[in-house]
Amino acid sequence: PVFKKRPPTFLPAVPPLYDRLRKAAEAKGVSLKGIEIAISGAMPLSKEVVEPWEALTGGYLVEGYGLSECSPVLMANPVAPNRRAGTVGLPLPGTEVRVVDPDDPTNDVEPGQPGELLVRGPQVFSGYWKKPEATAEVFVDGWFRTGDIVSIDDDGFVTITDRIKELVITGGFNVSPSEVEDMLRGYDGIADVAIVGIPNARDGEHVVAAVVAEPGVTVDTDAVRAWAKQQLAAYKVPRRIHVVDELPKSMIGKVLRRKVRDELIEIEKQEN
Repeated sequence: PVFKKRPPTFLPAVPPLYDRLRKAAEAKGVSLKGIEIAISGAMPLSKEVVEPWEALTGGYLVEGYGLSECSPVLMANPVAPNRRAGTVGLPLPGTEVRVVDPDDPTNDVEPGQPGELLVRGPQVFSGYWKKPEATAEVFVDGWFRTGDIVSIDDDGFVTITDRIKELVITGGFNVSPSEVEDMLRGYDGIADVAIVGIPNARDGEHVVAAVVAEPGVTVDTDAVRAWAKQQLAAYKVPRRIHVVDELPKSMIGKVLRRKVRDELIEIEKQEN
């Protein structure tokens, strides 16, 4: 009733809320027309959320990106037809960006290649309060290290690939959890998935998956691995897949990979 009387024109939220709002509105026959601009942040925004939302509202749903250390916005998608779903948009005016080798942040990577995002601008903080060592760790020649792996296309749109801390390093290869998760979500019967690195004496880490099955579905983990081998390079295929009831998430619906990792380590200890 409130929505019908006073429909909003602007709405800030996170992807799970947009998905739930759309589904609830469709189920109850409530029109979302009139929401001209919807802004998303805090976690990746997929096309699967953007496209049905824009079709239902007639407005735009765009993603932005920032950190607490950057007051907090660094870039955003244009609220216009040239916005690109799946990217976090373009750097804001006055914001400079570099993409560097995470192992040697003084060296830029080749254009279009993934690397760690470095930024500087008027919104970037000067340092952590009374923590000079922590400050020194995140600045390189005046550039702030975001800790995020990105790629930038020819038009300047930025795509977040992964957090450096969440990369799985197995046998000397870097594996992006998001890439493997996106692929596994395409397998029939899997409702949700999280990829983590489990310590291994020989390989450093093993790629391991926690999957949540659709209601009433029994997931054949051997079949999933066989299917994954056809989609991914061998080192990216999960060594083991565990079916769990649910994934631990934050209050805004973001999967907490560290907790998933701890839970899977405990599960594997009990199995062995």
